[in-house]
Amino acid sequence: MTDSHAVRFTPPTKDPWRSFRGILSGTLILEVIVVLLALPVVFKLTHGLTLLKALYVLVIAVLLFLGCMVVKRPWALPAFCGLQLLLIAGWFVHPGIGMVGIVFGVVWAYIYYLERDVRKRMEEGRLPGQEPLDPP
Repeated sequence: MTDSHAVRFTPPTKDPWRSFRGILSGTLILEVIVVLLALPVVFKLTHGLTLLKALYVLVIAVLLFLGCMVVKRPWALPAFCGLQLLLIAGWFVHPGIGMVGIVFGVVWAYIYYLERDVRKRMEEGRLPGQEPLDPP
């Protein structure tokens, strides 16, 4: 088929974005827990943990938590990936905080890959329940 006549498909029987938003929210909450649990460890291992450094990590944790409220927005996934860069920059607080950022950066890169794959499959009509709208 030519590009000028692209086949359109019905929506899938189950909304894939609903479960995808659940994955986003669950990952954000898990990351908040890990970041907050890393803070006492960093405090114990670092004698130079200042209030400013602790506030930096706490603000990132709050932003991650608040991210659960915007998972439906089209800019949410890039914003969450940007938060990972802020968390990686937390290396100056302690290398452990930066490592948490790197680990979750890999997780968010995979989630971004999954989002692109679902979008591609949806456009190609390969999700369950999708049928062509145009007759062949």
